[in-house]
Amino acid sequence: MASITHDLAGTWTLPRWLAPVALLTVAYLVVPFIGTSYLFEAILLPFLALSLVGVGLNILTGYAGQVSLGSAAFMAVGAFGAYNFNLRIEGLPLIANIVLAGLSAAAIGIIFGLPSLRLKGFYLAVSTLAAQFFVQWALTKFSWFSNNSASGVIDAPPLRIAGIAFDGAIGRYLFALTVVTVLTFLALRLVSSQTGRNFIAVRDNETAARIIGVPVLKTKLLAFAISSFIIGVAGVLWAFTYLRTVEPAGFNLDRSFQVLFIIIIGGLASIRGAFLGAALIVVFPLVLSRLGAFFLGDIFDSGVLDMSQRIMLGSLIILFLILEPDGLVALWDRNVRRIGSVLTRR
Repeated sequence: MASITHDLAGTWTLPRWLAPVALLTVAYLVVPFIGTSYLFEAILLPFLALSLVGVGLNILTGYAGQVSLGSAAFMAVGAFGAYNFNLRIEGLPLIANIVLAGLSAAAIGIIFGLPSLRLKGFYLAVSTLAAQFFVQWALTKFSWFSNNSASGVIDAPPLRIAGIAFDGAIGRYLFALTVVTVLTFLALRLVSSQTGRNFIAVRDNETAARIIGVPVLKTKLLAFAISSFIIGVAGVLWAFTYLRTVEPAGFNLDRSFQVLFIIIIGGLASIRGAFLGAALIVVFPLVLSRLGAFFLGDIFDSGVLDMSQRIMLGSLIILFLILEPDGLVALWDRNVRRIGSVLTRR
């Protein structure tokens, strides 16, 4: 979020920190007082969780150039890991619980990132499917992960830090917002550091990166670890703040493709793109549902909505790949520059 107004600041000479601070001020001090339960439950909570997943995948795919189709698996590791750490280690603070869940996802990410040392592109993407299928199978096969629940469903524990309870939709929203803000800030620092430049060097040309001294293998595994950590924490938010009850089937291949669509539509190699893509993915079905019900009435049921959503999202991806490969973030920057130039002329 810190770079959302990079170009805006360059055109209007506004301080770069102004817009992010303004956004966070509104998010913390205004939205909780004017937002409805529907806004928090149906829009903001899934938006925050999916944005964070998009940030994690963008570090791996957008910046480091390593394609992954196993995002949902790492979300599942985070969610079920946090559930088990909370269940089996009495008195473990919630923050430590989430960090351990993220580290568990990072460990799984490193294991399934090992093929990246020999595989690239489409072949690497196919190999990451192994993570998707293996994690979902393990969570379903071994009931220990769900505390021997017959259905495999786990319930989110109470969210409490230092005696402060994050109950209700507003409390869970503030908790998720804080986690997303902190990790997004760290991700922005990462991609502008030497490590981020190593990611980009490996993505653009592995041979050239190796010649200039970039440790290619270490950089790839580090990208998998950091990406999986962030996605694992996002899985905790998805389970604990949004859904509250989840099952392994909720982290299926469709979820992985949904996250991939977020960074394609939003814009690869852009932290802002993850937020723009997640906003579209969350809001689009709601708008489509309203429009369909308005124009078609009862004919537009849930089945038609689901099919229409898939068709239109697929069409959008094709259009973006052909007309605007840099995604929504490029459209955003272009419009900001146009508005800035118009205001400057006046």
